[in-house]
Amino acid sequence: MPFAYPHTGLVTLLALLVCLWMSLRVGKARMKHNVPAPAMTGPDELMRVIRVHENTLEGLMLFLPALWLFALTTHDLWAAAIGIFYPIGRVVYALGYYKAADKRSLGFAIGGLATVVLLLGALVTLAMAAVAAHS
Repeated sequence: MPFAYPHTGLVTLLALLVCLWMSLRVGKARMKHNVPAPAMTGPDELMRVIRVHENTLEGLMLFLPALWLFALTTHDLWAAAIGIFYPIGRVVYALGYYKAADKRSLGFAIGGLATVVLLLGALVTLAMAAVAAHS
């Protein structure tokens, strides 16, 4: 039986792989600066790497449900076409933030906009379905 949401599944995996890459960067930075877990403070370079990872984890809590609700209520391909901008935005965000905190805005905006579009799209579609069900 074919999977009904292959494109959304691929975007989900890509977002998770981006998060894994960020996690590995945290471990590498901890070793480089000799800051063992569970310490969460250290040189600015380490702090930026940790913040990139934490912020991405926080964002995934909104992005993944929004992506899947949009796919389930609208269309797999449309969800993936919008959702692909989240992992792209997170990479842009990370690469900017790794250089300096003030270079993170563009990537944050790209990923954030994708999440908002998916959230609003799912909300509108679900609200329309709820109204139609009660008509």
